[in-house]
Amino acid sequence: MAEEKDQANMRIGGEGQPAAAGGQQSVQVLLDERELRTMYTNAYRIHTAAEEVVIDLGFNMPNPNQQQGQGGGAQLLFKVTDRIIMSYPNAKRLAGSLQQLITRYEQQFGQIPTQPGPRR
Repeated sequence: MAEEKDQANMRIGGEGQPAAAGGQQSVQVLLDERELRTMYTNAYRIHTAAEEVVIDLGFNMPNPNQQQGQGGGAQLLFKVTDRIIMSYPNAKRLAGSLQQLITRYEQQFGQIPTQPGPRR
């Protein structure tokens, strides 16, 4: 796809980007989606370091290679498919954006359960 201009209500959380408020100048963002990949995730794991947050994304599923009779009960396999590394300030901005998104969704559709249970 060619570069596209998106002037919708888009939040950019990159380092060094000017804030939207406070009389700062407007920034036009050009999207380059030529290398865009779409993936599904139902699990994550977070690692931390002094300067960055590391988020592994992937898919939880029953272990297809579990040997019968090994004991120990059922096993889950976490297949890590992608890793995101970001600074703490960028992680904080992402957390705030996600919280706003979830708050709006819950205001419209009701509380989102975080534990598995019957689907609506």
